[in-house]
Amino acid sequence: MGVSFNPATLLNGQGIDVSSVVQQILGESDGQLTEWQNELSTLQTQASDLTSINGDLNNLATSVQALADPLGALTSLSATSSDNTVLTASASSTAAAGSSDVVVNSLATAGTVYTDDFAGGANASILPSGQTSGEIGLQVGGSGGIVDPIAITAGSNDTLTTLASSINSQNLGVTASVVTDANGSRLALTSQSTGSAGALAITSNNTNLNFDAPTGGSNASLTINGVPYSSASNTITGAIPGVTLSLAGADPNETVQVAVGPDATQITNAINNFVSAYNQVIGDINQQYTINASTNTEGPLGSDTSLRDLQSSLLADAAYALPLNSNSGYTNLASLGINTNDDGTLTVDSSQLASELATNPAAVQSFFQNASNSGFANNFNTDVTNQTDPTTGPLNVDLAQNSTTQQDLQTNITNFETQLTAQQTQLTTEFDQVNASLEAYPLLLEQVTETLGTLNIGGASSGSTAPISTPTLTSGL
Repeated sequence: MGVSFNPATLLNGQGIDVSSVVQQILGESDGQLTEWQNELSTLQTQASDLTSINGDLNNLATSVQALADPLGALTSLSATSSDNTVLTASASSTAAAGSSDVVVNSLATAGTVYTDDFAGGANASILPSGQTSGEIGLQVGGSGGIVDPIAITAGSNDTLTTLASSINSQNLGVTASVVTDANGSRLALTSQSTGSAGALAITSNNTNLNFDAPTGGSNASLTINGVPYSSASNTITGAIPGVTLSLAGADPNETVQVAVGPDATQITNAINNFVSAYNQVIGDINQQYTINASTNTEGPLGSDTSLRDLQSSLLADAAYALPLNSNSGYTNLASLGINTNDDGTLTVDSSQLASELATNPAAVQSFFQNASNSGFANNFNTDVTNQTDPTTGPLNVDLAQNSTTQQDLQTNITNFETQLTAQQTQLTTEFDQVNASLEAYPLLLEQVTETLGTLNIGGASSGSTAPISTPTLTSGL
């Protein structure tokens, strides 16, 4: 619709509202700009939803890969102890399923040696009266160990406190400390190693300190399946292939059973992670097809055929089944207690899954992955890897196309806005000039009228004048 003016008020000297007139003219071009901006907003919303779904799809791919990995959670093993107060156990991927009988006769201990309480206290000299130096011979490692002479100098390290600090600074394999109680103060030396290598002995001493007999410094003693075993440490690896034993207490009269088998906790977590990731993607897709009651429309991606194809593919993957009467009856998710809901999501019956894992863990693993790569996770992994390919994955293709279209639209919008700005400047200049003329019109009309009134029109007789009519505006701008 064009711009119109009221002739009755146009020439009254008030002129026109230039800004309003220009905006009315430019407003006729706003329709195209608004259409492009709305289209750009829709594309941005679609890109945001695609990015979110694609991220969840990649999380699903990660969870499926964990189920298909031949070295992953489904093949993980755990080791359990029948009495954790005696020992605990853990298994690596090299362990073999089975059980072992372990008897812990004694633990590995660190060597220790103490002095009697020193009458002078922690800060009195331990050197005999009149003596300015002394020496203590410390042997680490039992009778065959190296003897370290600890030199003592008056005023330097001749008190319990300074001697402990001096010993700790020499890296002798022991930790020195001063023990103070109600009876007084004494020097304590404790080996930093357990087992026979940490046995301590005092081979010489010319100070006022009196050392008690050393204790500790012995290896752990145990039997594994009746075979004697000695260890300098209470953490034992290699005695049972792939298993680490951590000794906690000794009980020669108890046989502890160490059992190695599939790690049900890791397997269950991997399956639950898959179900959670799968449900997230299916829920994302379902949301796009949910009708909004107020607008009676689907989500921003409701018309995206790639999303429909992805939904169909994932539902087919979840329904994948091994041949009937194979794999001990574990042929589909439902046989493990993983059931499909009406909306396509999955629900795990934790009790049934735990029972199946306890009954036949090998068959559960074989359902998901096998040597012929025909298991549920093998099949699912192949498909979801294609779906998430950075170049050819359908959602990634959609995102690339969306980005290109956004860029083209933004270019059109920017160019169009530049043209509108230039047009606005031109129109403002033109209508400013028109407005100036209209505002001056009453004065000009008055001047013309006065001038015409002084003229003798059409040869009128002396003393008479012809009537003068005022011009009438017959058309507007």
